[in-house]
Formats: sequence, C-alpha cells, structure tokens
Amino acid sequence: MPSSERKILLLGTGFVAGPCLRYLLRREENVVTIASRRVESGQKLAKGHPRVRPVALDVSDDAALEAEIGKHDIVISLIPYTHHARVIDAAIKQKKHVVTTSYVSPAMQAFDDAAKKAGITVFNEIGVDPGIDHLYAIKMIEEVHAAGGKVLSFLSYCGGLPAPEDSNNPLGYKFSWSSRGVLLALRNNARYVDGGKPVNVAGPDLMDSAKPIYIYPAFAFEGYPNRDSTPYNERYNIPECQTVLRGTLRYQGFPKFAKALVALGFLDDAEKDYLQQGAAPIAWKSVMAKALASSATSESDLIAAVQKKASLQGGTEDTKRIIAGLKWLDMFSDKPAPARGTLLDTLCATLDDKLQYGPGERDMVMLQHRFEIELKDGTQETRTSTGLWYGIPDGDTAMATTVGVPCGIATQLILDGKITRHGVLAPMDMELAGPLITALEAEGIRMVDEIL
Repeated sequence: MPSSERKILLLGTGFVAGPCLRYLLRREENVVTIASRRVESGQKLAKGHPRVRPVALDVSDDAALEAEIGKHDIVISLIPYTHHARVIDAAIKQKKHVVTTSYVSPAMQAFDDAAKKAGITVFNEIGVDPGIDHLYAIKMIEEVHAAGGKVLSFLSYCGGLPAPEDSNNPLGYKFSWSSRGVLLALRNNARYVDGGKPVNVAGPDLMDSAKPIYIYPAFAFEGYPNRDSTPYNERYNIPECQTVLRGTLRYQGFPKFAKALVALGFLDDAEKDYLQQGAAPIAWKSVMAKALASSATSESDLIAAVQKKASLQGGTEDTKRIIAGLKWLDMFSDKPAPARGTLLDTLCATLDDKLQYGPGERDMVMLQHRFEIELKDGTQETRTSTGLWYGIPDGDTAMATTVGVPCGIATQLILDGKITRHGVLAPMDMELAGPLITALEAEGIRMVDEIL
C-alpha cells in the first residue's frame, strides 16, 4: 500500500456508486469505505474490488456519522439530498472535504461560511444534470464573452431515456430505479425567462407546455421546463440573456399520456381506504372507477368516463394511444391492483413492474444546449453543444456512468490538490469546470460544439 494513502468515505450504494467507485480505485493510493444502512449492500458493491471496506452506518446518528467521517480525507454523499446538510455539518466539524451530485439547496448553502472557515471544499452539482450540463454551458458562455460577444438565448434540454429500440411501451420510458420521484416531478411548478421576463408554469399545466424539440432527425423528442431556470442569468453570468430555459426531454407522446394520468387522479398521494393493506382485493377496473367517481363496470363505459374526465377527443390518434396505454397497464381489467395505500403508489407499483429494463436492454442520456449569440460585430449565430451517451447492455447504465464518473473525477481532483477553492461550490466558472472537462474527455465523456 502506498504511504500516501487517501481515505475516501462513500455514503450510499445506489446505481451511481459503482462507476464512481471503480474510477477512484484506479489509483493505488485510494482506499474506500462504503457506508450504508445495511452492510450487505456495501458488501455487494465491494465484491471483487481491492482496498474497499463496507460498513453499516445510520446517517441519522450524528455521532456515528461524524466519527466515520473523521477517519477519512473526503466524503462522497450519494444518499438522498435531504441528508446532505447533515453530512456537510459533520464534515465541517471534522474539517473533511465533501462531494455530492445534487443541486445546492438553501440548507446546504447555509454552510458556505463555515466551510470556508474550516478550510474545506464542499463540491456539488457534478453529475450529468446537474453537472456535465454546467461544464459545457460555462465553457461556451466564457468563450463567447472572451470574444466580445453576448448570449441572447440559452435553451438546454436533458433526458434519461430508454434507447430507441427499447422504448417499447406507451410512455416511451423505463425506470432503473423507483418511479415515484419521476411521477412526482410531473406535479412540480416550473419557471423560466422569456423576453427578459419570468414565466411561471403551474404544475397542472406543465405537460401542456411540452413542445417538439429537434436535436437529431432520428429522435422524436418533446421537452418541457424543469424546475426554476430564473437563477441562471446570474449563475451562468449571462445578465444579457433574454431567454433562459432548462428543460426535460421525453419521447413524443409522454407528456400527453402523463397529462391523462394527472387528470385521472393517479398522481394523488392521499390515502384511500380501499387501497390499504388488509382491505379486500380490488380489481384495476374498480380502482379506475373509484378514481373517476364512476359506477361504470364495463370497459366501454370506463373508457367513455376516462375520455370525459381527461378531456380526450374521441377518435383522435392521441386518444387512441392513451386508451391503448391504459389498457396495457391493465387499468380496465379484472387483474388485481397492487394496493399500496394511495393511487400514486398503486400506479408506481404497476409501473415498477411493467417499465423495468429487461435483459440486454440499454438506456441513453441525451443533452443539448442551444445558444443564440450576438458576435462582437453585431452578427448573430446559433451554436449547439450536444452529448449523447448509451448504456452497456447488462452493464452500467448511461445515467449511472454520466453521474458516477464526474463525481469520482471531482473527488480525485480535490484529493490531488487541483481543486482547492473552499466553501459550498458548484462548477460555475472555468477555473472549476476546466479541469473537470479535461478529465471527463479523457474518459470519452464529452459534448460536441457546433455552429449551425
């Protein structure tokens, strides 16, 4: 073992952890402790790897968390974002660096001064979205500004999707983890900047805001706004930019199908007596009837009630696809529904069963920035920065690789003293983004810039 041993604490064993771990273990001096609530999860991830020690750790136990962090040089937090502030607090007390792939929340940002005083780096937003998207946005923006130009419009869309050949279901979507978070995101409000003014999109209207997004001719994408894009004039240092939108990509048809699920009440997370554990078994068609407040029992009557409730015009191709999709999910059938307490969780149980990746299937990540630029001489041009990555069948997903590898790279750059800035950080300038881009491209992960 090299004398300059580097001790890394990895919190979490989810799908991202594998690519991150393998990247870090390329360096002989790195020794990794994998901490998870159940030690068996860490043992499974550690299997076959040298210099890895799995331990059981309850991150809600502050004393245990602080003690474990104190044994290491840096901690990577890949657990749910709600725990990051607790991890950062413990790391500041122990004067240890932190890396997360999550957005900087207000609770995390509140530790900025304390992190600076402790002399530690808390590096965040270094996955794919957020992460790789920031790096190549900052790269293009700083290039334009350095040449005396202005960025007039910035549109960015990203989606984690099945590869086209595996998008074979009514949603054109599959889950490599729980569907609940994906569905809940469909209820979120969104904000973006258009014509220099903020535009608000209420959650119930989010799917109506979807529109075709043209990237490559082979893909039929639709996109809609994701969260709040209004801080990015400041975050990306583009005060001159009149249009700023960061959005989500899905295959054509997803927004209309998702809108129908919302209209029918299937994103409702209120408890229902008839879906409780211990309640009598209930057929899917009966769940549908109760969701519609309908006495209908036949498929034809239920379909008519669905079309009325979801404002679907009879006979259109969109309506035919949505009804066929609901049939595919067994929602008009006598099949017992997997009662999970709420309509949302009952739907999730069905989606988790039917929309999983099968053997030999692969995912992909599509990301594109589109910049409208005014050059120093007043002429205008459109530039794009595009990344497309595919998963390995029966191996790492594209999402796991494009989140886990950047996270591992940021960790290594901190350990190597190539990122030395202290405080709660995200890669918002080329001093931070440049080394990350160089290391990512060495791994074959890059976005391609074009002038249209």
